[in-house]
Amino acid sequence: MLVKLADRLHNMRTLEFLPEERQISIAKETMEIYAPIANRLGMGRLKNELEDLSFRYMHPRESEDLQNSVSEKLAVSADLVERIKSTLQTKLRDNEISGDVNGRVKSMYSIWSKLQKQEIDIGQLYDYIGFRIITGNIKDCYAALGIIHQMWRPVPGRIKDYIAMPKPNFYQSLHTTVVAEKGQPFEVQIRTKDMDLIAEQGIAAHWKYKEGRMGAQADDKNFLWLRQLVEWQNDIKDPRVFMHSLKIDLYPDEVYTFTPKGDVFAFPRGATPLDFAYRIHTDVGHHCVGARVNGKLVALRTPLRNGDIVEIVTSPTQTPSREWVNMVVTSRARHKIRHWLNTEQKQRSIDLGKKLVEKEAKRYRVGWRKLVAENALDGVLSEYGLARLEDLYADVGYGKVSPRSIVERFISDEQKETAPTDEGVLQKAVRKIFPFTGTSTAIKVKGYDDLMTYLAKCCNPLPGERIVGYVTRGKGVAVHSANCPNVKNLMFNPDREIAVEWADQRQAQFQVELEVLMEDRQGILARVVSTIAGLKTNIRQMDSRTLDGRATAELVLEIADMKHLEKVTRSIEGLDGVMQVERKFNVRHATA
Repeated sequence: MLVKLADRLHNMRTLEFLPEERQISIAKETMEIYAPIANRLGMGRLKNELEDLSFRYMHPRESEDLQNSVSEKLAVSADLVERIKSTLQTKLRDNEISGDVNGRVKSMYSIWSKLQKQEIDIGQLYDYIGFRIITGNIKDCYAALGIIHQMWRPVPGRIKDYIAMPKPNFYQSLHTTVVAEKGQPFEVQIRTKDMDLIAEQGIAAHWKYKEGRMGAQADDKNFLWLRQLVEWQNDIKDPRVFMHSLKIDLYPDEVYTFTPKGDVFAFPRGATPLDFAYRIHTDVGHHCVGARVNGKLVALRTPLRNGDIVEIVTSPTQTPSREWVNMVVTSRARHKIRHWLNTEQKQRSIDLGKKLVEKEAKRYRVGWRKLVAENALDGVLSEYGLARLEDLYADVGYGKVSPRSIVERFISDEQKETAPTDEGVLQKAVRKIFPFTGTSTAIKVKGYDDLMTYLAKCCNPLPGERIVGYVTRGKGVAVHSANCPNVKNLMFNPDREIAVEWADQRQAQFQVELEVLMEDRQGILARVVSTIAGLKTNIRQMDSRTLDGRATAELVLEIADMKHLEKVTRSIEGLDGVMQVERKFNVRHATA
């Protein structure tokens, strides 16, 4: 294996002498197979060089642009790098810690991968430089980490202790990202000389240590994967099957899938065919109607498994829906879906808002097109804090601004008196385009008198709890609990949020679903029902089931407000044998 990796590295270093087609083919194979193998064997230096060389031939223009951009950033920050390095050396010496400090630039491919993953450009990337501290022992590693955190503020979530918990490829080091005095983040890796040798040379360093030793050793478990690889090679006669198995095992923390042509895609666990479709191309994702996994049609929300062969089925008439946001796990797919939904929704709102405003202007015989041509609306835009007329139309289409409040600025008092008085213009016009459902008198929209509202079925909010308003497509304002999972999952476009509040509803009843987990004992469900009835609370629906000595009851109750719900919940929780009472949300009832 080591000889083959060394041979591939030599091939990559001399790849310039081959035709372009062969260059791309070999580079792709190196990126998919050889670099991951080197990584799995802990050979960091070899892996980085293979990746950078492959990147250079697979994406020549991006590689050159990135190299130039990083060089420019380094020229600007050269003084900062030297200053940080000097500070680290001084602090280590002052604290009697023996260690070498090296500044370095991260590999081009790792930088490029980060830009792609975070969907940012090079101007937004700051931690492209890093420092490595090589100490004499483990104690000094942790001491150095403490000193660094005293000097600079650490970035939460970016502190990794691979000394206490080594990676599967026996890599050990302390990692932390801190922020310098001018806001420049940088990474520091801290490890011993032995750890550094293993991080750079991996399994080769281990074999060097084992020379001359006989019998089983404590680090033999580190070679388990390589021994399994040799066994697979002996057992599997078809080289294609062997490579298929090898590819899957090179990514133990990911789901490894294939196209019918054999192209390989790695995804986080839980990824679905929709993630796969958007990985192929944005348009493939937008028009995805189904998928065949291993030859069988499956639902779009089906989780993919290692080794699945996925074929995407598309239709030119298919477009993304709001439910898709909850069907994907990759940031790329989620971003593309939301971008399409927001763009499409805003365009519809612009068209609708324009029709509403022009219709209102016609009622009062206002020359709207002339006002637009003469830029007479600049003051209105400024008042609403908007940059373009299309943004104003969008707010009208969303239902956040009344068309009459805009047009009436350009009409006389006499025109106002002679104008027809009928139902709210916004409601009437919108009803002709979208059929509204009924409105909830329990809710008031702050600043508006004629917007229709309804309680979202996914959370059924109660008076007394914090609520959020969301202007839906053709149904008015959906009112959600602030704790609703659909709010927490960031399904909402900020342009469509609107302030709402509870009206005075002393006699209203609202349906709430509770799930009661209890011990499976005789009469316990009867006591739960009796307790609820004793609180003069009506049960609209009930379903119960038992499993492994536990019982679960799902109850739909008529509740007046949050205080009523809290009283019911406390009373049920106080019963002997009741383990948990939880309010349930139905996230599938989200409204677009």
